[in-house]
Amino acid sequence: MPAEWEPQESIWLSWPHNRETWPGAFEAVPNVFAEIVKHISESQLVRINVESDGIAEPVRRLLRERGAIIENVRFHFNSTNDCWIRDHGPIYVVRDVEGNRERAITNWGYNSWGEKYPPYDLDNSVPDRIAEEFQERIFDAGMILEAGSIDVNGAGTLLTTTSCLLNKNRNSHLSKEEIEDRLRAFLGVSKILWLGEGIAGDDTDGHIDDITRFVSSHVIVTALEEDSGDENYSPLQVNLKLLQTMTDRSERPFEVVTLPMPKAVHFEKNRLPASYANFLITNAKVLVPTYRCDRDQVALAILQEQFPGREIIGIDCTDLVWGLGAIHCVSQQQPLTKSIFQDFS
Repeated sequence: MPAEWEPQESIWLSWPHNRETWPGAFEAVPNVFAEIVKHISESQLVRINVESDGIAEPVRRLLRERGAIIENVRFHFNSTNDCWIRDHGPIYVVRDVEGNRERAITNWGYNSWGEKYPPYDLDNSVPDRIAEEFQERIFDAGMILEAGSIDVNGAGTLLTTTSCLLNKNRNSHLSKEEIEDRLRAFLGVSKILWLGEGIAGDDTDGHIDDITRFVSSHVIVTALEEDSGDENYSPLQVNLKLLQTMTDRSERPFEVVTLPMPKAVHFEKNRLPASYANFLITNAKVLVPTYRCDRDQVALAILQEQFPGREIIGIDCTDLVWGLGAIHCVSQQQPLTKSIFQDFS
């Protein structure tokens, strides 16, 4: 599984349509998606799952209005239950053979984060339908896994959390060792690092992409809450201490950079999983969720230091996170296998 900063052909999205995901506040969400598409389309393809061409046309109009480069947008007629393609989409792997890069899809079961939001049958079939459309090899891992629950450095190391991957609502029939064996076999990693719990409001049981991310093969950014009275303070402190003891597959310690948490975001008294760690790395930019608070600029500056060759773009996700996810949750990268200048279909 390549690191997210490696060259990409496209970013996949599943266009939002399930109003129950944002009760009473859906209207603002397509505009956030359009802003995301605008920035991605400036440097690479954007592939969008929609139910039909009848749905694609108004989406196309909205994207034009928001300044997206329509020539770099492709629509794919894949019906979905919801928009969280990080978790229901394909997880790609690559290999280099005789100077050529080959790409395949790993297909992991998706059960809506432990049967929380049925139905999810359409979402669960997305990797199979994409593999069929692109005529790509697909490997069935025989295990529930969401891509938001893992992060890789492209050099053999994978980050995850015990609160999610060892939760009995995913793979109660598998031991920790058996889960690790499947991650190694299907994602090509050799070392697996386990953190503890995720952040408050996260209905995924603690996805890693809300708390801790690789930004290079040897540097990790991790969210930290400075207010000891906040419910995120203790779990994030525990995770930081764990990270400071961890090493890569060559037993070298990682450089750990802390990222502030935004001030608590609520909707109708519900604490939402707002985090700057839910950023998306694209070929030219890093898209970072912001939350209308004074810590936004601090987080953007920290991430700019980690990605000197990419433009850091803050996107207001205050409305989007009411659905309990942000930019990384609604996107999935497709690694590049051909010339970046080729016109992909």
